[in-house]
Amino acid sequence: MTKDYQIVQLEKPDDAAWEAVGGGLHNYNIQQAGDAQGRQVCFVLRDAEGNTVGGLIGETHWGWFYINLLIVKEELRGYGYGRKLLMLAEEEARKLGAKNAYLDTFSFQAPDFYRQHGYRVFGELKDFPPGHQRYYLTKEL
Repeated sequence: MTKDYQIVQLEKPDDAAWEAVGGGLHNYNIQQAGDAQGRQVCFVLRDAEGNTVGGLIGETHWGWFYINLLIVKEELRGYGYGRKLLMLAEEEARKLGAKNAYLDTFSFQAPDFYRQHGYRVFGELKDFPPGHQRYYLTKEL
């Protein structure tokens, strides 16, 4: 290592860090795998007053749909809102060219919900967080 550089710890990445690290990796990925054609997918559930009470946020890249977040307010669970959000998002991802989907969820969250909708576990981290598992699931769209 040269003496002209130093490693510095940041409590929170600033814009320059995101640009150098995130932007650099993004550019490298494009060089190696081509443009990901990434698109955001977002559907929200709103009540009569317009308050957001749930939703799904994901993105497509290289023909895959990643489900980043999905939640429905606890008192609204069991009414089919999660299923509807998932179906709408998967359909939108198909329109954007996705052939497969993937996500991760904890054992105390919704692995059974995703299994009921055709997802299968392809990876598991035991005791993450302690006493629980983290599951990685996938589905052909």
